[in-house]
Amino acid sequence: MRTRRAATAGKLTVVLATLVLVVAGCGGGPNPRVWAASVCQALTPWRAEISKLTSSTQQQMTAQTTPAQAKENLVRLFAGAEQASETARRKVEEAGVPEAERGAEVSAGFLGSLSKMRDAYGRARSAIDRLDTAQAGPFYDGVRAAVDTLNKEYDASALDTSKLNSTELKEAFDEVPECR
Repeated sequence: MRTRRAATAGKLTVVLATLVLVVAGCGGGPNPRVWAASVCQALTPWRAEISKLTSSTQQQMTAQTTPAQAKENLVRLFAGAEQASETARRKVEEAGVPEAERGAEVSAGFLGSLSKMRDAYGRARSAIDRLDTAQAGPFYDGVRAAVDTLNKEYDASALDTSKLNSTELKEAFDEVPECR
């Protein structure tokens, strides 16, 4: 019985060692150009959606609607921006970590920035959802406050791609057609 267990343990060790070598032999993440293209493909529809939602929000702020209608529309718009940000974050995460100098740091920067933006939209959605619509004045004051906070949080979460700490990734973002 001990011989059979030892043989099984030995086979398992060989299989695990082979898997470790295969995984290690595969290298790290994608090369910088592939990663940059994936990130830009994730961010392009996100930027378009955020732009559309921003325009809709501005229209909603000046539209002649009841506070209840405005609340419903704004909550829906901010929920859409929150979801779009999460979708972009998830796609960047799926792109992996680029095999480049400081690739992990740059990838984490993109993910962190998108997470903060997603969360800012979520907080704005929640703030507006909590507003009382009984009186238009206080309601719209609350909306303005929520949008002001959103703008500050959004600005603070922005990733300055000109300060990427990887020459390889800077070049990749400049070269790949998906980022133009």
